[in-house]
Amino acid sequence: MSEPPTAEPVLPPAPGAETYLALDFVNSAVALSGGQFIDFLGTPEGTNRWLTERGLAPADAGIQEMCTTQLRSLREHLRALFAARVGGLPALPAALSAVNDALSRAPTAALLLWDDRNGPYRAAPCPTNEILDRALATLAANAADLLTGADAERLTACGSTPCNRYLLRHGRRHWCSTRCGDRARAARAYARRTRPDQE
Repeated sequence: MSEPPTAEPVLPPAPGAETYLALDFVNSAVALSGGQFIDFLGTPEGTNRWLTERGLAPADAGIQEMCTTQLRSLREHLRALFAARVGGLPALPAALSAVNDALSRAPTAALLLWDDRNGPYRAAPCPTNEILDRALATLAANAADLLTGADAERLTACGSTPCNRYLLRHGRRHWCSTRCGDRARAARAYARRTRPDQE
């Protein structure tokens, strides 16, 4: 598992990832052509960067390997649920249990707090030891919203091998990026040119 050498994205976000953080999350491990694989959660530093860029952790959160492992585990459970939804198959009980466990990790009620200058306000404080729990709960809740909402019918896997990303289908588009669409079209054209003529 490796991370990209720069902060530049390897692929643009898949359609729907701008709306559903969970879609971006399940796509944080990317299979590329030529046997390449990139895992944005492959190291604690990469995980901290990914969480920070999405507003789920402060830059100095100090994510440790144990936290990274828990996030990768949730990601795989969510991928299993996405695959079940796309394939019309029953969900794995372990995946459902993992998501429900993550959903219950963080309190949902914002507390009443008081600022001496501005007065009362409500916020969900996040002590350092709860950063991971809140990130897991946020990602699980977003995935549950996607899987149970109106957009669930549009959820699909990228139709270009070896890509492993998920997206929200728009019209006939079944690819997560132009690059994957071009690769799929090129593979189909090659297959047509190389198959023996049928008489």
